[in-house]
Amino acid sequence: MSHSLELQTPEDAARLAQAETVLTPRFYKTDYAAMDRLDMGPIRAEWDAMMAEYQGDNNHDHFQRSPEFAAEVAALSAHWSPELRRDFQAFLVSSLTSEYSGCVLYNEIAKNVSNPDIKQLMRYLTRDESRHANFINQSLKDFGLGVDLVKLKQTKAYTYFKPKYIFYATYLSEKIGYARYISIYRQLERHPEKRFHPIFRWFERWCHDEFRHGESFALMMRAQPHLLQGGNKLWIRFFLLAVYATMYVRDHTRPWLSEALGMDPTEYDYRVFDITTEITRQVFPLSLDTQRPAFRAGMDRLCAISTSAERAKARGGLIGRLQWAWCAARAALCFGRLYLLPTKTHALPQDMRVAPSW
Repeated sequence: MSHSLELQTPEDAARLAQAETVLTPRFYKTDYAAMDRLDMGPIRAEWDAMMAEYQGDNNHDHFQRSPEFAAEVAALSAHWSPELRRDFQAFLVSSLTSEYSGCVLYNEIAKNVSNPDIKQLMRYLTRDESRHANFINQSLKDFGLGVDLVKLKQTKAYTYFKPKYIFYATYLSEKIGYARYISIYRQLERHPEKRFHPIFRWFERWCHDEFRHGESFALMMRAQPHLLQGGNKLWIRFFLLAVYATMYVRDHTRPWLSEALGMDPTEYDYRVFDITTEITRQVFPLSLDTQRPAFRAGMDRLCAISTSAERAKARGGLIGRLQWAWCAARAALCFGRLYLLPTKTHALPQDMRVAPSW
């Protein structure tokens, strides 16, 4: 289903959550035996300190809706444009799918490993992501669009990822999630009149959950240093580009969202890239040069190709399919060119933990 359609029913929301496209969040399976073999011994002190933080559970009471929440939604949403309503609902479904994807994966790892360190971490991560997913689903229910999460778990396709791909992708998605949420939260601190939905009030403490989740995966990678060396640098480069490009294209296909918050989508995305790049220096030995003009031009080209692909898909028939295939080939070439751009390299810091200072 195209993101251009307004969601009318829970079935529409479920179909959007189940959709398998380049831009939609996926559900994952992995190699549980390999996860079981991970050794946190080399970083024991940092690991134990992090587990103590999780045990402290400083967000246990955070994801509770106030009685005024639904009334505020009703009052504010009466003034939304159709485009904002469509894009915000699609944003909620995408965010729900992403959070629940983590919940499902972490729960499966916890069930299938006996390694006490990994089992404990995965239980904490499952707890947090479950809270996030249910909290977002409450906001979908305000619009009559609640998603049946048990059914989604049973019906959505799963992608197999090696543990190292899970580490790279999840670390990045948690850190970029932090950068997105904190940027929105800071913008609304400056411009409270732009807060068009009450869920944004929860973003500051929410994004600290995301930040800590990312820290967990940073420690797991630092404890297995081979994941950050040699040929694996090519995979790190790939995941950095894939996550940045997906976010950029998605945000520019629904610009109403950032514009309603008083932000230019391009400026917002590059601010998020800057924060994420600064954070990921803690664990990745390289970063993308997002200020390079060729990088920016390539990102804009991907957006234009994505728009053409949507039109081809909507056209349908043989011509539509041929046009879509041509767009896919152009997108792959554009991505390849971006991938080959020079990167910045740096030494890893001694201190493995980063403080969320944005």
